[in-house]
Amino acid sequence: MSFGARLIELRKKRGFSQAQLAGLLNTKAPVIGRYEREEANPSIETAARLAKILQVSLDYLVGNTALELDQATLKRIEDVSKMPESDRSFILKTMDALIRDLKAQKAYA
Repeated sequence: MSFGARLIELRKKRGFSQAQLAGLLNTKAPVIGRYEREEANPSIETAARLAKILQVSLDYLVGNTALELDQATLKRIEDVSKMPESDRSFILKTMDALIRDLKAQKAYA
């Protein structure tokens, strides 16, 4: 999905009009419209601010990943990645076990 399409999708999903999003970005609504129609591209700084306002990763907004992660999930991942290897390994193994158990529960339900 393109940047413009993602921007439209996320703006509507978050309940923003073009004017409201432009106000949060300190610009004008026609600029948002040009981004959405892909007539113009934002600077990296502006794209990063858009991602923050829309509460997604910059990678998701620009189409580098299809995985839409909210800011809270990203923060958790960041926290885990900063832990010592032994702690990180324990947490990831625990998550793997929980995911496996949940999948098994759903398979037998």
